[in-house]
Amino acid sequence: MMQGADDYEEEEETPMLQLSSFNHTDEPVRSEQISAIDDHKNAVRTGTLWSTIAHIITAVIGSGVLSLAWSVSRLGWIGGPVALFFFAFVTYVSSSLLSDCYRSPDPVTGTRNRTFADAVRVILGEKQALLCSLLQFLNFYGTGVAYVVTTATCMSAIQSSNCYHKHGHEASCEYEGNLYMFLFGVIQIAMSQIPDFHSMMWVSIVAAIMSFCYSSIGFGLGIAKVIENGKIEGSVYGASAVSAQVKLWLTFQALGDVAFAYPYSLVFLEIQDTLKSTPPENKVMKKASVIAILLTTFFYLGCACFGYAAFGDNTPGNLLTGFGFYEPYWLIDFANACIILHLIGGYQLYSQPVYAYAERCLTDKFPDSVYLKNSNTLKLPFLPNFELNFFRLCFRTLYVVSTTGIALVFPYFNEILGLLGALNLWPLAIYFPVEMYIVQRKVETWSRTWVVLQIFSSFLMVVSAVALIGSVAGLVDAKIS
Repeated sequence: MMQGADDYEEEEETPMLQLSSFNHTDEPVRSEQISAIDDHKNAVRTGTLWSTIAHIITAVIGSGVLSLAWSVSRLGWIGGPVALFFFAFVTYVSSSLLSDCYRSPDPVTGTRNRTFADAVRVILGEKQALLCSLLQFLNFYGTGVAYVVTTATCMSAIQSSNCYHKHGHEASCEYEGNLYMFLFGVIQIAMSQIPDFHSMMWVSIVAAIMSFCYSSIGFGLGIAKVIENGKIEGSVYGASAVSAQVKLWLTFQALGDVAFAYPYSLVFLEIQDTLKSTPPENKVMKKASVIAILLTTFFYLGCACFGYAAFGDNTPGNLLTGFGFYEPYWLIDFANACIILHLIGGYQLYSQPVYAYAERCLTDKFPDSVYLKNSNTLKLPFLPNFELNFFRLCFRTLYVVSTTGIALVFPYFNEILGLLGALNLWPLAIYFPVEMYIVQRKVETWSRTWVVLQIFSSFLMVVSAVALIGSVAGLVDAKIS
């Protein structure tokens, strides 16, 4: 089937969390019902293999990489690397299944499902789409909170690093991150005025470059520390704890942290929707996913394993802000600055779908509202003209303020990452992709493929459950201690 002119026209932004009203049953949406998910709207798809890799790396390598050394220290020299390879494999399987769900019923010539929720609705039905949308929102919002916490930690680390360099390593150089959370929120209020996901390619490219920079620095500092120590720290069983119960909770939390570091199913189809239709999007997306996962795993293994080898049982929860490294202070400052720049872009990558959903819902309900439709052109020196919309300014500002407020109440890095990883892992990265693949490919019940997929899904459900338990226990303990 030949692709029409719609492949080269610009499409209107569709929210990742869109909940359409045309199907209120639990039956999958038929092809004749998909007018609400139309190919013939108005956006240019210019995405390539390399721009897709940049988007994926921006989505994947974030604050999660900084906790991996701590995770390996809890899992040990066998469990840590095995967990990293295992979740890399899980992410590959998930991405392979999801890439074929971008179009349906045929993965090459079918109608586009431009968001995760669209794909779930069309293939699995409205009730499943409602559940998917709820879980997505929780993860988008939680990721925003995690990025606020991480950015404030990095800003404080830069201040502490300069203090230690000036006054010595024994000086009292602890700083509160509340002011930096506020500053990050102000920056995000400005960044949130970027109109939509399709306008973010430059943000993703900068963020991807930054992620390579700070991952490489963490990798290199770990190697240098191991050489300086003259030995490899750590043990097969990981760091000890005050009791077997605490050790168990920390192990579960570590699994959640690793789970958070890998999957990008939340924005997978949105990234695929930026691709040109030739060659077929699913083939390009699979290739981009393999390259991105391989690159990510290489840096994850380097940062995690060399970080653990350098510090052993004393591995900090955040490799670049826990001050296992003091010198060279300027390099640590630069690495933290790279993290900050990356998270500024990453926050928007996970917030734009929420903005689009809210704006679409209210536009459909109040189509004649001047606050939703009208924009004013803001002219800034040395910058292109900027379209400012009243509702966009108000809603997105309130969203950023709310995530910043939650971060001020729960500024717990590792615990938040573990909780988000557990919430995201099974339902969004495994359950929905597996079920959509089974329905779309008409996999027969009790066939070999069906049994393998169900065993895979069930096992990951157990892993997700124990990671959730450990992360909740850690969050409660951190709050009350």
